[in-house]
Amino acid sequence: MAQENEIRFCPRCGAPVDHAERFGKVRAVCPQCGWIHFADPKVAAAVLVEQDGRVLLVRRVNEPYRGLWTLPAGFVDAGEDPAEAAARECLEETGLRVRVTGVVGVVPGREHPRGADFILVYAAEIVDGSLVAADDADAADWFPRDALPPLAFRATRVVLGQE
Repeated sequence: MAQENEIRFCPRCGAPVDHAERFGKVRAVCPQCGWIHFADPKVAAAVLVEQDGRVLLVRRVNEPYRGLWTLPAGFVDAGEDPAEAAARECLEETGLRVRVTGVVGVVPGREHPRGADFILVYAAEIVDGSLVAADDADAADWFPRDALPPLAFRATRVVLGQE
């Protein structure tokens, strides 16, 4: 999350901002137009796809946690349905088109500066496609729950019962 003191200029009028307590927290405040900065949370969506007792995982090609495995996931775009974002990310990372069948859970907590504040995890089933790693994954594979590879994120570990 952007720190309030990182905001130095008003996005509306361009004036240098002050930092003052507003609504119980020190926030960037524009002395010219009155704009107040409220940091919005970043939201990611993931899919849990299970088949024949195995779970679908992708290996990260980017930092942080490069080379570690995670559920297919990514950020939800503004105005995007989170379930559709989860399905989109799965297609982009694995080549598999999935249908979301339910909500597994919500995992809070930002793990790194560029990460999400909330991860919405959906159960999904494969509709079609061929498994091929792409986008920000360099491998995609199926793993039995009792033989998981090194996992990248706390949300993945929580969902898979490793934490």
